[in-house]
Amino acid sequence: MDDRPAARVGLVSLGCPKALVDSERIITQLRAEGYELSKTYAGADVVIVNTCGFLDSAKAESLQAIGEAMAENGKVVVTGCMGAQPELIRDKFPDVLAITGPQAYESVVGAVHQAVPPRHDPYMDLVPPQGLRLTPRHYAYLKISEGCNNRCSFCIIPQLRGDLVSRPAGDVLREAEKLVKAGVKELLVISQDTSAYGVDVKYAESRWQDREVRTKFLDLCRELGTLGAWTRLHYVYPYPHVDEAIPLMAEGKILPYLDIPLQHASPNVLRAMKRPAHQEKTLERIRRWREICPDITVRSTFITGFPGETDADFEMMLDWLDEAQLDRVGCFPYEPVSGAPANDLAAPVPEEIKLERHRRFMEKQEEISAQKLEAKIGKTLDVIIDEADDGGAQGRTKGDAPEIDGLVHIRTRKKLASGDIVSVKIEDADEHDLFGVA
Repeated sequence: MDDRPAARVGLVSLGCPKALVDSERIITQLRAEGYELSKTYAGADVVIVNTCGFLDSAKAESLQAIGEAMAENGKVVVTGCMGAQPELIRDKFPDVLAITGPQAYESVVGAVHQAVPPRHDPYMDLVPPQGLRLTPRHYAYLKISEGCNNRCSFCIIPQLRGDLVSRPAGDVLREAEKLVKAGVKELLVISQDTSAYGVDVKYAESRWQDREVRTKFLDLCRELGTLGAWTRLHYVYPYPHVDEAIPLMAEGKILPYLDIPLQHASPNVLRAMKRPAHQEKTLERIRRWREICPDITVRSTFITGFPGETDADFEMMLDWLDEAQLDRVGCFPYEPVSGAPANDLAAPVPEEIKLERHRRFMEKQEEISAQKLEAKIGKTLDVIIDEADDGGAQGRTKGDAPEIDGLVHIRTRKKLASGDIVSVKIEDADEHDLFGVA
């Protein structure tokens, strides 16, 4: 047995849930090799910073995190999306130990080995079969692919993470099955383009349990629906075949929830954005989804102030929002991304106009959201508990994803725990949250 003390690794994980999954894979591998995790820089032998490099503001946050780790520890390995532009990091921090791009798990682990060799004790260093996670015990992100085949003019993700690479359906389902057996009650399906799953491998079949399953959006949804956990779909482009999944929602197989990044409603702006499926009659399809599954929650994100966006384009988006009556909406003022073609499409919208449009957009959506939530008063809804104490609990309905959507604030005398799914009678609502009793 190795008598050396276990090497300790610190981790800073920035960016989206897809990056969080990358961090989970890295720490799972390191923990399996006998490394321990440190909650402080001072207690770590080496620090990994998993960066985000999508927006300039995200790059600034990543550089700040690297700087803090360098100042407080000095031994730093940088990975993630910003690692695809190593010169930006080296210019500011020439002494970082290593820089790797996104999904470069072996390179990250190799850099850690070089900085501080592992001490492995097979009798003591046990890793659960579902791996280590950075989310609460009751929900987990399930990443089904890497990269993206789209070439949206405002996005550099394909430059950072490459083209679409789908995981075999059997591998995804085995991971999901392990997570559910470990106590996960909610699976959040993520990728850059979830509904494109399997296009790159021509929907090849792979073995799971006693059958062959196609690497295809609908087939994966159908199989995930057999595991007994809530299955929530994120980053779903509105390709026509998405319609096929709506009956599964109506049947209760997967959650009646679609996260669709629409980004705009003006055809002129959508063409400039090079958005996929921009000619789809989205309003008609949303109406049809609601006819098939009346409880469906549709969430989306939009951008105000895209280069060349006119007053007429923006007013069209507001009118579209009025008609669509989306349940959950995020909106972001356009921020130039270094290397993105959108920066050169047209003159930038002045910052004050961009922000004013953002304010008006969010005011409109808050009115819609308040009306939608008010309509739930008096209903009894299933709620998954995120936090609970003696004074009550907080949770989410089937229409609310963690971190990005609303909460249900619960009065109760019951002893609840994270991951419990309980019936809650809704008594009140505001623009974002519900209030009820269990």
